[in-house]
Amino acid sequence: MGQMHPITSEYDYLSQMVPHHEDAITAARQLRRSNRPEMRQLGQSIVTTQTAEVGKMKGWLEQWYRQSPAPSPSGTTMPDLSGLSGDQLDETFLQHMIPHHMMAIMMSQQLLMHGEAQHAEVADFARKVRDDQWAEVRAMRQYLAQWFGQQNTPCIPQVPGMPGMPGMTPGPHPGTPGGPTPTEPSPTGT
Repeated sequence: MGQMHPITSEYDYLSQMVPHHEDAITAARQLRRSNRPEMRQLGQSIVTTQTAEVGKMKGWLEQWYRQSPAPSPSGTTMPDLSGLSGDQLDETFLQHMIPHHMMAIMMSQQLLMHGEAQHAEVADFARKVRDDQWAEVRAMRQYLAQWFGQQNTPCIPQVPGMPGMPGMTPGPHPGTPGGPTPTEPSPTGT
């Protein structure tokens, strides 16, 4: 699992989120080969949504941070899925995409909590990334439980200087016997 660096500015957020999204897009394209329509749909949704978001973020970087270094991949957090198929493809994707999404959620929450967004559209974007990916995490947890009997959430990445996400409880997914129900992220970004 790649390590996320603390978000200390709007530029940090955008420049880290671009390669992070590109990593997710590459992995999600592999779901075209899934036998499950739910997984094919999830993959297509991630590719479509995050491709548009990458374009938006690159535009902002060009407009506002032209003098700063361009985003560069800092190492993939997703495994190579090209040799996998069937249940192995679906399960591996879910086990890795949940913590991958959690990294994006935490990056977005960190930007919002610390008031680092310099432009209202970036703050709105971060809220949307946080909320949309949290909804996908819930769905992916349900798939792991339903199809593979996994009741525990794959590891949540540790972020230096950020002990955890308020209201986002790791552990069994909602609805499983004995599992906690995570609270929703605050719509205000706090």
